[in-house]
Amino acid sequence: MGFTLDQVVPWGRSYEEYLAMFALTEADMHKRILGCGDGPASFNAELTMRGGKVISVDPLYLFSAEDIKSRIDATFDIVMEQTGKNYNDFTWKHIKDLDELKRVRTSAMNTFLKDFHSKKENYIAGELPALPFEDNEFDLALCSHLLLLYSELLSLEFHIQSMIELCRVAAEVRIFPLLELNRQKSRHIEAVISYLEGNGMLCRTEIVPYEFQKGGFEMLRCMRQ
Repeated sequence: MGFTLDQVVPWGRSYEEYLAMFALTEADMHKRILGCGDGPASFNAELTMRGGKVISVDPLYLFSAEDIKSRIDATFDIVMEQTGKNYNDFTWKHIKDLDELKRVRTSAMNTFLKDFHSKKENYIAGELPALPFEDNEFDLALCSHLLLLYSELLSLEFHIQSMIELCRVAAEVRIFPLLELNRQKSRHIEAVISYLEGNGMLCRTEIVPYEFQKGGFEMLRCMRQ
């Protein structure tokens, strides 16, 4: 069976969160950027408005803006309720409380929906571990809240093949966060780094100026040597 909309809970992060999660610099913003698994984030829309070049890839983009909005509407309150129940698992400094979280996520996803409706060429339907892009098509690939976070559900083999694919299409890859959903260090990260370094990649973990999930303040950066 193919990908269906009821398999996902759309949850879009803001432009400012992307800047912090991936420690993006002014120089980075002028690179050819791939956002992998962006979902309904506003990063693409806002960077494009600022003159940047970014393509987002996600299986969610198989569907219309109207269908995606319907799924957001169906799941939004559930996500907020679960976040409230697990309030102490989060650090409320970048986002101060549940009300601000609701405003930030609603704004980001509304910005995405408007942009997706009008600029579909910037949003490509696809998913790891096989991306529909040429070798070296991007300078920088960003992957937020997918790889490593879902280590319990996604195998080590999937992670390795996905990282190989991201390194194929981009000169540099950044992954955030490095924790699983239970806030423990990803069970796959050491093996992933070992494999990539054994195949000629330079990998390191870095502290970034962002933390929402407690302990989630590091990203993985991988580059060709």
